[in-house]
Amino acid sequence: MNNATWQYVLAHADDDVRQLALHPCKDKEVDMTMALQQIQGRQLARRKLPSWAATDGIVYPRHLSMEQCSSEATARYKARIVQQIADRSRFLDLTGGFGVDTAFLSDLFDSTVYVERQPDLCAIARANFATLGKNITTLCADGIDYLHQLQQHASLIFLDPARRDDHGGRTYGIGDCTPDVLPLLDELLQKADHLLLKLSPMLDWRKAVNDVGPQRVEQVHIVAVDGECKELLLLLSAEGSKAPRLICANDEQREEFALEIASSASQASITSFSSPASLSSYASLSSGFSLNGLFLYEPHAALMKGGMFGQLAERYGVAPLAPNSHLFLSLHPVPHFPGRSFRLTAVSTMNKQDLRRTVLPLKQANITVRNFPLSVAELRKRLKLGEGGGNYLFATTLATGEKVLLIGTPVSL
Repeated sequence: MNNATWQYVLAHADDDVRQLALHPCKDKEVDMTMALQQIQGRQLARRKLPSWAATDGIVYPRHLSMEQCSSEATARYKARIVQQIADRSRFLDLTGGFGVDTAFLSDLFDSTVYVERQPDLCAIARANFATLGKNITTLCADGIDYLHQLQQHASLIFLDPARRDDHGGRTYGIGDCTPDVLPLLDELLQKADHLLLKLSPMLDWRKAVNDVGPQRVEQVHIVAVDGECKELLLLLSAEGSKAPRLICANDEQREEFALEIASSASQASITSFSSPASLSSYASLSSGFSLNGLFLYEPHAALMKGGMFGQLAERYGVAPLAPNSHLFLSLHPVPHFPGRSFRLTAVSTMNKQDLRRTVLPLKQANITVRNFPLSVAELRKRLKLGEGGGNYLFATTLATGEKVLLIGTPVSL
């Protein structure tokens, strides 16, 4: 950027980019395309990359690259994973992109190589690494071509395959991404002690583990930020682990589970503990049984994605409300449950008399739907409830098939 463009960016850092585009600067020295890209990138970085947004001189890529890059929170989480690796001499990021993950992981290694095939992203990353004081070698090349020619062994290789097809449509399966990692696994793990794969949070982790081969898996991480699943991470090695782990992390809340891996001569497969059959549950409950005063628990987003509900129930001594509700109950408070906790104050069926008595007086509520035929918007419209307030309403289905509304208030345990 020339000085005129940079000054324009600083002067309009908080302005609406769409409005600026409609009224371009009359100064011909201002590169409006670059200026708008920087203003939009800085505004997004305040939320996604706060430490970078606070650093003068950071250059931001086009909007799609900003949307696809890791957040600072998830990049720092990856660094926590990598700290467990004994040998941290050499790190390779073969799908460098904007360089967020490279920058945060590089501090843990003696040397770091960033590889990116798009020249504009490579130039931006090189400039930003210098601004951030990172000693990172940047190469504009195809990461897989670089892998094939690689002679020096690495401690860790990181791959974040692009999750879009040739037409720009989203893809989720490992084999549908670019590059397709599956046929490269043997080579990757011959040339590195560990491989860290970043995958779509939409992908089922059990399928992902089966696709890469359970015998290679050391850890599976489901990472959520602010209640939304952001990443699925697999840490792999040639030897794998005799006791691989599933870690479900939501901000600072982490829950770890052992994975049960079964191997046969023909195929290795992975299963999880998901059945609460060994628990005494509330399966026989109906709206005729008073739930008032009981404690209700909703696991955090990463645990919801992990689906280890049976183990979760056993670990915390809570009972599933119903097989598919993914809500749990207890007679007494359970401290440190990984998710949200509530004290139930009322239960209503969907008949008009019950609704008139228990729900309509609320005026407003925070609504969550679990195993229920109506969406939040549809239910809110039917109940004529405003958003917010101190009451929380869970619409769900009991094991008996009865549709109910559970009303409670949050508690800190």
